[in-house]
Amino acid sequence: MNYTAEAPAVWDPSFAGADDCLLTSDQCVVRGQHHFVKGLIEIPVIGGDDVFSWGVWVSLSRENFARAADRWDTPGRENEEPYFGWLTTDLPVYSPTTLNLKTRVHTRPVGERPYVELEPTDHPLAVEQRTGITQDRVREIAVAVHHSGSGEER
Repeated sequence: MNYTAEAPAVWDPSFAGADDCLLTSDQCVVRGQHHFVKGLIEIPVIGGDDVFSWGVWVSLSRENFARAADRWDTPGRENEEPYFGWLTTDLPVYSPTTLNLKTRVHTRPVGERPYVELEPTDHPLAVEQRTGITQDRVREIAVAVHHSGSGEER
């Protein structure tokens, strides 16, 4: 019920080991100029209590990234105001692209990935986040993701 991107769309394996680049399971910095956090776009599954989620990367301003990083292991961090960000994960099952959709990143308690709220537009991913998806749609996504070889099931 979860698929995740290992890195933001702008990450290149050649960046690994560079002094001004960082990629962990939660945070990413590219060339000291672009800052990203990993979060979850959660989509309710209609007719049950299940939630389908996409593990995605969102770009944050340098200031918001620094603030989030400073509070990463601080109890009570979930009381932070949401951070504005741009979605930097291209989810292959959606058209048009999901790159650069506007988001709000909601920090959760320590140990939990942030919740990524999409701007309420008519983009299919934003509509699904608001209205939910069926079990058939979950299966359709699973087939598409496995067929494309993108994403890692968790």
